[in-house]
Amino acid sequence: METNEHGQRIGAPVPDWEPRPWPDPVVLAGRYVTVEPLGSARYAELFAATCGEADADLWTYRPIPKPRTLPELWMHLAAHLDDPGLETFALVPLEGEAAGTAAGIASYTRIEPRHGQVEVAGVLFGRALQRTRAATEAIHLLMRHAFDLGYRRFEWKCDSLNEPSRRAAQRLGFVEEGRFRNHMVTQGRNRDTDWFSVTDAEWPAVRAAHERWLDPANFDAAGVQRSPLSR
Repeated sequence: METNEHGQRIGAPVPDWEPRPWPDPVVLAGRYVTVEPLGSARYAELFAATCGEADADLWTYRPIPKPRTLPELWMHLAAHLDDPGLETFALVPLEGEAAGTAAGIASYTRIEPRHGQVEVAGVLFGRALQRTRAATEAIHLLMRHAFDLGYRRFEWKCDSLNEPSRRAAQRLGFVEEGRFRNHMVTQGRNRDTDWFSVTDAEWPAVRAAHERWLDPANFDAAGVQRSPLSR
């Protein structure tokens, strides 16, 4: 730990630091999924994938309850596209029952190029995308793109009661940092928010673990994993 001329402890220098570029919408192509900028051409597919009669639980921890009609979802997603602080992507699996159609969404938010920080948020997987290698690869591609741009910190946040999201963060290699109490009011309810992150120093090991798991050799002929994802 360094000290300054006043005897105060200070952070380590970040040599030659410059603000990072904004993560403009790009297509991120993987083996099992394509992550593409969200557009209205995918809205009907997303409605079918996430707004069925049995899909209300997918929306429990989201800002709004499940849209009942395509126009309701359209307005919700259009607001994402109108928000200058968001870059939202459609997740299009390349295999399985939803192959070739949008089966989920995720956004970059809290984008701070000056500090090299970005968060993945609003992650929504339809049933056909849940617990698939396409879902894992989608988050991996978003992380890889941010770190390739030189970002220093990649965040994941979730409702503290959202156990599937907490488990996903831990499985993907995020480090739990703490809980922000009374952080938000969501659908009229209190939300405590749990924070997770991966830093640029941790990313090489996390990336290697992701790539080992995503390797086709890690799956049998039925697509079942041989080894779980771990660092």
